[in-house]
Amino acid sequence: MRAVWLKEFGGPEVLVAGDAPDPVPAAGQVLIEVAFANITFVETQFRAGGGGPFRAEPPLIPGNGVGGVISAVGEGADLGLVGKRVVTSTGGSGGYAERVAVDADAVFEVPDGLALDAAVAILADGRTATALVTAARIRPGERVLVEAAAGGVGGLVVQLAKAAGAEVVGAAGGAAKTEHVRERGADLAVDYREPGWAEKAGEVDVVFDGVGGEIGTASFGLLKPGGRMLIYGLSSGSWTEVSEEDAAARGVTVIRGLGGPAEMRAFTESALAEAAAGRLEPVIGQRFPLARAADAHAVMQSRGALGKTLLEV
Repeated sequence: MRAVWLKEFGGPEVLVAGDAPDPVPAAGQVLIEVAFANITFVETQFRAGGGGPFRAEPPLIPGNGVGGVISAVGEGADLGLVGKRVVTSTGGSGGYAERVAVDADAVFEVPDGLALDAAVAILADGRTATALVTAARIRPGERVLVEAAAGGVGGLVVQLAKAAGAEVVGAAGGAAKTEHVRERGADLAVDYREPGWAEKAGEVDVVFDGVGGEIGTASFGLLKPGGRMLIYGLSSGSWTEVSEEDAAARGVTVIRGLGGPAEMRAFTESALAEAAAGRLEPVIGQRFPLARAADAHAVMQSRGALGKTLLEV
């Protein structure tokens, strides 16, 4: 089969298309003919130097989220799964390829009425966004700040927070992104590349911090007493540094954990169902053929991506 290899850590150019052995489903596994592979910002960080939650050494086939059709099953797996449209995580590698083999209990059947590419775009980002908004316990009328609001997770958080009755401030980098955030339903969009952006954003009850670094620190300063800060990403390259003492002195609750495997599976199922019902809409801003994974990473790394980036297999 065709796949994309990471032979060494480095810039986007280290992602090179080539051949790979066809996977064979082991007992309890299914074989998926991949149609779309999801790219996350975390994957660009791993490619650059092995950072992030996934630990492995090259050579390997990167990629964690895929969608396609089950073509075969291993011993003990349900034969009725053959022909089903599914999305799944691969465990951290193997996703940038024409075929993957995963445990049968790791797949999610795509609901009727939901396109496969949209389901792949929802898989990781929808799960995270749903978990974040659930943990935030937004009350109608509260004011929330969503960092990286033009990204995959941020755009979905904007939608879910609005549905919960919040006034949403979306923060993003650059005029094109802030315009996109306004079009996607935020009540106010601010450009955090501009001086004074935090003052324009104003006080908030909740911060969804997917950027970290100086932007996360500035966002923390906007929280009212009794506010909540959900720290889940570090696209800036560093986590927001908030001590328990500082948070307690401000009367702020800092939330970092979003749940175990069972909870995250439920959040994924919820996000897929909401998308199928038309109440949650991912934005697929960039599509690249599998062989151009390097170009996809370059766009994401340059901060030029809007919404979700997919590889078309």
